[in-house]
Amino acid sequence: MSVERPVVGVLAVVRRGNQLLLAQRSKGSYQGRWGFPGGHLERGETVSDAALRELREETGIEADARGILTALDEIGPDAGGTVQWHYVLVAVLADWRAGEAVAADDAAGVRWATLAEISDGGIDVLVNVERVARLAFSSP
Repeated sequence: MSVERPVVGVLAVVRRGNQLLLAQRSKGSYQGRWGFPGGHLERGETVSDAALRELREETGIEADARGILTALDEIGPDAGGTVQWHYVLVAVLADWRAGEAVAADDAAGVRWATLAEISDGGIDVLVNVERVARLAFSSP
């Protein structure tokens, strides 16, 4: 069954020094792959508040939101080209404040990674992770 409207999701792109926090997906078609912690935007919640909530729920990390970094479309067509799902993912840049990353909720694992580690192919990252990571490190 196809969706009528896109669903808004959020990503927490958290910097700590020269590293970014990644979460490994524990279910769904992206199971085992690494991306940024995130989830659904709830009614009445700001994008930044949602990203920080999802970050806490998935990793236990506290961070300070810096602003919207970028937005991404994730569109899933079936074999005939009919759109089955469409997410608009809003990436929120944040700086680590406190906590040690522990996988919880929807994350199978969590880790800090440098841009070089993300780029060299040693980590099975989702599409756009490297591009978003580059944006994160080029932002003040």
